[in-house]
Amino acid sequence: MGKDTKGFFRRKWFLRIISLILALFLFMYVNGSKSGFLRQNTRNNNQSSALMSDKSATIKMPLDVTIDNSKYIVSGYPQYVKVRVTGPSALVTTTSNTQNFKIYADLSDLTPGRHRVKLKTSGLNSELTSKIEPNYINVNIQPRKTITMKVTIRLSTKDLDNGYKLGRPHSDIQTVQVTGSKNEVNQVDKIVAFVAIPHNAKDNVSRQVTLQALDRNGQTLNVVISPTTTNVSIPISAGAESSSSNSSLSSSESKDDTSSSARGTSKSTSSESSVETSQSSSSINSSENSSSSNTN
Repeated sequence: MGKDTKGFFRRKWFLRIISLILALFLFMYVNGSKSGFLRQNTRNNNQSSALMSDKSATIKMPLDVTIDNSKYIVSGYPQYVKVRVTGPSALVTTTSNTQNFKIYADLSDLTPGRHRVKLKTSGLNSELTSKIEPNYINVNIQPRKTITMKVTIRLSTKDLDNGYKLGRPHSDIQTVQVTGSKNEVNQVDKIVAFVAIPHNAKDNVSRQVTLQALDRNGQTLNVVISPTTTNVSIPISAGAESSSSNSSLSSSESKDDTSSSARGTSKSTSSESSVETSQSSSSINSSENSSSSNTN
């Protein structure tokens, strides 16, 4: 029996079957490992491709204007512009989040007047391309001018209810500095502190108000006022009606006092008279008694 078993394992067809099964297992193992490697490799390639693929983003950026601000005033340009950035996805995302570049307009070589200027970028990575919207802006360059002007106080009303009257208003700032383009500053007619007074006000009013630069037609001008606010105080006092009512009240009180004093005087006079009367009666009685004694 043992010899037959050993002979069975030594037969060629048995060895071929075992070899085939082992080959199949080996094939499946290698194929599975290769597929896993390919899947991992494909995933890494996809991630690398995603990071290296191009991407676009639109960023809102403040506009910097390069000019000598001590000599000139610039107007007409937008405060913000949009820039479309295109490049590697990771770099675009980083640039969009940090905004570590700037958009500017160089006006340093321009003379006073109106100009059309092209916008530029600075500090943007060389791997990125950009498109600014708008690409050109219109600016108005004017000489800078500063003057000193007095503050004028303007009240919303002059008459109050219940006869109260407004006194002379007072501002803690008498003069201000007005700065702007020469054309605008030359149009300034007055610096006004407008104070709204309620009609039923009875106590002194104190307000902090923003100063305004007005031209001769009362239109507000685009200039810088320094300081921008002032504290205004307005005294309020009783008017003629309140004074007359107070006078009437005082008059009636004085009449009452006069009447009271008169009544007091009358009472004292009456008491004195009564005293005098009693004294006369006693004199008569004493004289009668003396005469009766003489008769006796």
